Amino acid sequence: METQLTSADNKRIQEGIRGKYNQAAVNPKGLFSYPTGRDGLKALGYDPDLVKDLPDAVAASYCGVGNPFSLGTVMKGTSVLDIGCGAGVDTILAARMIGPNGRAVGIDLVSEMLERGKNNLGMTDLKNVSFIEGSANKLDFPDESFDVVVSNGVFNLIPAKEAAIAEAFRLLKPGGRFMIADQVLVGELQKDLKTRIDTWFQ
Repeated sequence: METQLTSADNKRIQEGIRGKYNQAAVNPKGLFSYPTGRDGLKALGYDPDLVKDLPDAVAASYCGVGNPFSLGTVMKGTSVLDIGCGAGVDTILAARMIGPNGRAVGIDLVSEMLERGKNNLGMTDLKNVSFIEGSANKLDFPDESFDVVVSNGVFNLIPAKEAAIAEAFRLLKPGGRFMIADQVLVGELQKDLKTRIDTWFQ
């Protein structure tokens, strides 16, 4: 499908994503077909000891589709990249897991979500987190920069998935892990391209 998309199609997809997540940056409640906020964190099995320490405003901004940390342990002192970090909840949780000697970086395309992430970070005492605006298709880090790359509900939105996945693996150190939670299509793919683009970000 990637080869069928024109530059105009990609622009429409990106504008739709920005529009939806501009709203989610204010409050994700009611914008998604799955639970958000603390209810979402609880339903998805996040570590309750980590979640209970999140300020209410931070927890309320969570809108992930799954729990990438259920795929493996994030070790103390390691470096973690969160692709499509949104309001930064997973990034903040990763920072707590890795401790002060580790490094957590969140990257997102939507500036409003990054601002929410920075505001959320300001409600914590964490000093090992940074948020950067950027695209998953072109990540401005050297090869083998991170021990762990996580992502939550992002790659399903990216038209050029192969390029984005290649970027994620480029950044992993030898033995590093890519831990992704995402949505997948079950059933028949809509054949009409225009309809697929119209519903891409819904």
